[in-house]
Order: sequence, then C-alpha cells, then structure tokens
Amino acid sequence: MRTVRDVSRELLRQLGLTTIFGNPGTTEIPFLIDWPSDFRYVLGLQESAVVAMADGYAQATRRPVLVNLHSAGGVGHGLGHVFTAYRNRTPMIVLAGQQVRSLLPDDPFLGALDAASFPRPYVKWSIEPARAQDVPAALSRAFHMATQAPHGPVFVSVPADDWDAPGEPFPARPAMGGLAPDPDALAGLVAALTASSAPALVVGAGVDGDGAVPEVVELARRLKAGVWAAPMSSRCSFPEDDPLFQGFLNPERGAVARSLAGHDVVVVVGAPAFTYHVYRGEPDVELPPLYVLSDDEQVLARMPRGTGVRATAKLVLRQLLDAVSPADRQPPAPRATPPRPAAATPVSAAYVFATLAELLPSDALVVEETPSHRLAMQAHLPITATDTGFLTIASGTLGYGLPAAVGAALGRPDRKVVAVLGDGSSMYGIQALWTAAREHLPVTFVVLDNTQYAAVRILGGEDKLPGVELGGLDFTALATGMGCAARRAESPEELTAALTAALADDRPTVVHVTVDPDPQKLY
Repeated sequence: MRTVRDVSRELLRQLGLTTIFGNPGTTEIPFLIDWPSDFRYVLGLQESAVVAMADGYAQATRRPVLVNLHSAGGVGHGLGHVFTAYRNRTPMIVLAGQQVRSLLPDDPFLGALDAASFPRPYVKWSIEPARAQDVPAALSRAFHMATQAPHGPVFVSVPADDWDAPGEPFPARPAMGGLAPDPDALAGLVAALTASSAPALVVGAGVDGDGAVPEVVELARRLKAGVWAAPMSSRCSFPEDDPLFQGFLNPERGAVARSLAGHDVVVVVGAPAFTYHVYRGEPDVELPPLYVLSDDEQVLARMPRGTGVRATAKLVLRQLLDAVSPADRQPPAPRATPPRPAAATPVSAAYVFATLAELLPSDALVVEETPSHRLAMQAHLPITATDTGFLTIASGTLGYGLPAAVGAALGRPDRKVVAVLGDGSSMYGIQALWTAAREHLPVTFVVLDNTQYAAVRILGGEDKLPGVELGGLDFTALATGMGCAARRAESPEELTAALTAALADDRPTVVHVTVDPDPQKLY
C-alpha cells in the first residue's frame, strides 16, 4: 500500500523540492521517518533562522523552497521571517506538523488551534486539508500559489497521522510562466518614453528577482535614461558602477520627489511607487508622471497617482526593448564618486565597506543587514554583479542576514557569499553559524560592532532612549563555539589582514570588526 507520505515525496521530487530546511519536533516524525537518500535536510537550531535560511536559498537560486516546521510554537517562532518571505516575495512552502486528528477535538498538547489562520495575513494561501488523502493536492496547490506571480509564502498544516494513511499518486504540473503586459497599456508607455526628454527608470527587487537585470541595462542605455534604485529594495537590479546609475531613493516622500524632479517621465519596474519609512511632511515638489510596471495587483491598486501596467519584469522589459528606438538625447551626468574614507582606529563602517569593495571577487554575493550603516554601504560598496549580487530584507525584521547568507551559500556554491551584519541584528540569528559549520560553507560573516541598536538611537534624535546600548558581545567566541573560524579587527591594518584571510578561507569565518560607535543619519 502506498501512503500519503510516499505519494507526497514523489510529488516533491517532481516539483524539485528535495532540499528541505527544518527544525524537527514530534509532530513531524511521520513526515521525516525513513528519510530518502535523494532528499537533503538542512537543520537549523531555531525556526526563525530556519525560515531565513530557506528564504536566502530561494532568493539566491530563484527557485521555490520547502520549510518543515513544528506545530504551533515552532510555527510561531518562524513567523517573523514568514513575514520577511512575504515582503521579499519568496516562493516558499511552509509545511507544518499538527497533532493527530483523533486528539484535535480535545485541544491536545502541541495541537495548533485553527492552524491555517495562524500565519495569515502574511501568506498567499493557507490550509489544513480536510482529509488525509487531500494532502498531495494541497501540496500541489501550495506550490503553484507560491510560484505564481507575485511570488510569496504559503502554508500547509498536516496532522501527524495523515502521512501513514493510504494515498493515491498525484501528478505534478509545471509552474506557470510570467505575465505579459496589455498591448494598449504598453503602447501608451512607449509613446510617453518616445516623447520624453529626460526619462528615468526606478528599479526594484522584482527586476533581479526575475533575472531581468541585463534587459533593464539595455533599456536604460537605449533610452539614455537615468536609473535609480527603489527605496528599501531588497536586491540590486542595476550595476551601481554604471554611469547611468543615479543613486538610491531614500524612503521619505520629499526625498523621492526631489530626486526625481529633474525627469519628465518615470518608469518604476519591479517595485511599489514607493516604499516609505519615515514621515517628514509632504513634498514641496510634485512627482513627474509615473508608469508603474508590476506583477502585483495590490501594488498597482494602491498607487496614489500614475499609470499601472500589470506584467512580470522580464516580459515587459523585453517587449519594451522590441518597441522603443534608440534615443537622440544626452544621458544624465553620472553621480559623483565619494572620496575614500579616512583610515582611523577604530575604523568607520564606511572604511570597512570601501575595503571590502577592494577585496571582494567581482561575482561575490553580498548579503546585508546593517540598518544604521546602509548609507555608507551604498556610497562605498557598489554592487556590480548583474545576477543576484545583493540580498537583504524588505521586511525590516532583524535576524535575516546571517541565516540568509547560509541559505544563499547552500544554493549557490559557485559564488563567494559575504554577509555584512550589525552586532544587534547578528544576535537574532546567531544559531545559523552552527549550520554553516555543519554544512562546511565558505561564507565570510563580517560583523560591524558599534555596541548599540544605532538605527533606533539615530531616529530617536537627541532624546534619551532605553534599551539601545549593547556591548560585551564576543563574536569570535560565539563563532568558535559553534565550529566556525573567527578573526577580530579594529585598526585599518588588522581589518585588511582579517578580511583577506577570511575571504581566502574555505571554512565559515566570522570577522568581528569594532567600528566607530558614533551614530550617523539613516536617510
């Protein structure tokens, strides 16, 4: 007799879901028993880190991923980064355990009350199948919901006794493709670009997420358009050393309007228009006419102004390339290159980023979570790769960067993965160092230690705030205690030596860098 477990595993094979991230509990035993030799189980020591590792894996590979979590409390631990997966638009299937069906009426130990509601609204779809034999169909639907544009996480709760029930084979179907733009909407956009004298592109994570950076580069050059990175973009979607790159839009209304004021048409691709973080009053200048190209109906519905075109990035960019002619206009002036930061002890965060820029291989994959140092990173560590050169969080949920780098390294063993992290954010996902050591991943983790939650302190202004002072964290001891190599740096000479050695090491290595604690502005 074939069981639900048997047919579900065959379905997962056909869907390419054989690398599974998890932290097991007793309600998962029936799913995990007699584990197949062609499946890979990546163990994390806490569910939040597990979900972030899976997110990094999916983002780096542009493939869907399956996460197996414990019922109730285990799901609760992971929900912070389910929210991240929702904001990152990650095609993630969260498969959670549940108590056996015969015990559920009695509110049992480890039972999840109304399990399907627990992760809402931050999943695209959620279910606990009504019958054991419905589990394979639920997994198939979950896969297609997660991988259908716009991508996002989904949730399936399975009672423990369902896996041993009789099951019927369920055929796999290929994932659906992208969305092409409406022809009339595309024609209107082409006419606006043709008539424009100073167009701009604003590129968001959806461009690189769709593997469309080469297309947007070609379009920008054909239009001689300036290119801006969308506010809070979680991926790099345009090479930051290109002369057409104009810089990063800050997540504040006035700053966005002032940056775009010199353009007469702005095309936003793969991002909302716009994501804001702070409010400093209404802008004193109007935004130019906007065209927003997105596969997300919610992004298009909530636009306060402009014209929306629903499409996935690669398809709409290819069709634009077929429709627009090379522009006869002067390109915008390139942005100014900032001077190299001064050497001092302790080093500044800007000096760390400038040093990394000199040492990183050209195809490095940088994972970042340094909220208080992002301006310094944008100024001094240009991301130039056109294929997944940069990953960070779109959600603001701390604890993503360290485990996401582990997942990215698992997914892309052909790339050097470097994580640049704050001291505070590192502690939210520090358990992932153990997984990096267990999996023998040559990741370099650079921890910038300014002894505080500096982003909170900066936005607090001159007011005295409790709970922002850290200090006393020894990341070299934490690293070696979990099986990683470690180095410490404070001076410029120590920094260069530590980074050079770490980047050449084939072991996971933590570089603990003491940086100038004086907080700078965020935006």
